[in-house]
Amino acid sequence: METNIKSILNNYPEGSADSLIPMLQDIQEHDGFLSKEAVIEVGKYLKMPASKIFGVATFYNQFRFTPLGKNHIQVCRGTACHVLGSATVLEEIEKNIGVKSGQTSRDGIFSLEVVACIGACGLAPVIAINGNFHAKVTGESIKEILENYRNQE
Repeated sequence: METNIKSILNNYPEGSADSLIPMLQDIQEHDGFLSKEAVIEVGKYLKMPASKIFGVATFYNQFRFTPLGKNHIQVCRGTACHVLGSATVLEEIEKNIGVKSGQTSRDGIFSLEVVACIGACGLAPVIAINGNFHAKVTGESIKEILENYRNQE
């Protein structure tokens, strides 16, 4: 992985702090998340403490520090979804896969993310798994949906 990080950093020969966010975005795009090693390498490259790199990265919710699961679940918490029961759906997902938002299950099958709005209000409450939308989900229907993804191995 280290050579990949270095090759990404080499795309920024000026090595200025102005390139920090694009560097982190490129690394995450390539690796799926920002590892501790990647943060350290960026710090060395920019001659900045890793703690500062980490501080910047944690400020933006676009950056992840753990790999996504094989099946990445996004739960919409926008107004329409909220009014129609997305809190119950979220609770049921958390109970079923054993993780909270921002985490990945131990077996690596699922990761969970709460998003402000998916943009499919007419389908509320809606979740997306690997970009596939599931409409009008309920606490009961979520069990079957998750089981279908578990069985896809």
